[in-house]
Amino acid sequence: MSANESPAGRQPTATYDSAFLKACRREPVPHTPVWFMRQAGRSLPEYRKVREGVPMLESCMRPELVTEITLQPVRRHDVDAAIYFSDIVVPLKAIGIDLDIKPGVGPVVERPIRTRADLARLRDLTPEDVSYVTEAIGLLTAELGATPLIGFAGAPFTLASYLVEGGPSRTYENAKAMMYGDPELWADLLDRLAEITSAFLKVQIEAGASAVQLFDSWAGALSPVDYRRSVLPASAKVFRAVEGYGVPRIHFGVGTGELLGLMGEAGADVVGVDWRVPLDEAALRVGPGKALQGNIDPTVLFAGTEAVEAKAREVLDTADGLEGHVFNLGHGVMPSTDPDALTRLVEYVHTQTVR
Repeated sequence: MSANESPAGRQPTATYDSAFLKACRREPVPHTPVWFMRQAGRSLPEYRKVREGVPMLESCMRPELVTEITLQPVRRHDVDAAIYFSDIVVPLKAIGIDLDIKPGVGPVVERPIRTRADLARLRDLTPEDVSYVTEAIGLLTAELGATPLIGFAGAPFTLASYLVEGGPSRTYENAKAMMYGDPELWADLLDRLAEITSAFLKVQIEAGASAVQLFDSWAGALSPVDYRRSVLPASAKVFRAVEGYGVPRIHFGVGTGELLGLMGEAGADVVGVDWRVPLDEAALRVGPGKALQGNIDPTVLFAGTEAVEAKAREVLDTADGLEGHVFNLGHGVMPSTDPDALTRLVEYVHTQTVR
């Protein structure tokens, strides 16, 4: 089922006619919808207050805390969608991978996945493993009403890179060495992660998420040839696994200008674009039949209201005539961003695009 159809076997939900979901389905909208990646997070003083003394992974497993954090930017900024507060490594932690998110570093894996024997540690993810996700989304949808909730997961390539490298990397030498040197092991690893990711997204959709986004944060490190051969099949498997739910599927990566067409080909309904490629050019690369999401540079938010509005105007102008457009940053909100700059940006986009 495509995202243009009402969910199978269900009456249209309260969120179905929201501006965000209409844009994802490439339908006429009352205004251009806005949400921000990392809108729930360190840029908000209320977030820092409720997270004080609570480790990141623990905060992802407390339903009431997840609910509060997810709702904070909706209350403050009047964005058109909420995104579920979590982390891409949560499903890996849930199946028993020994990892932690270290402040200032990121996810660190105690025992990296390097051999075929290591694959046995990647067991199936069950709904019971992440029951806190189901509970939190139930709480959220009750509070959000007509505001859509976006679920998300890390894409197989990005998860594999963390697992093989053992943490963040600038060169991905271990992951690429496996990809080039043992392509069968690499393919099996990504296929296994596609199963886990699919299961995690299904839990979120079945609990009430109105759309899902697959983050392939590190895919920009790949050439188009390597992406098509070694990554696209696993991402496509994830998108196929959730296609029958009829919710919009968004695909996003950083530095992926050369991969935009392939990322759309993987099965997304909406392709996220970072700030490096204008949206009109991105539309040519992605091809017809897809909405686009993006793509103002997050650092512009430090430049003052006049500069932010000028850049926002550029984005809106390059998006003029697109089949569907969801306004967003070209990457996540930076921690030191002034929250008021985000609030003003939402108001500006809404005012400038009212139909």
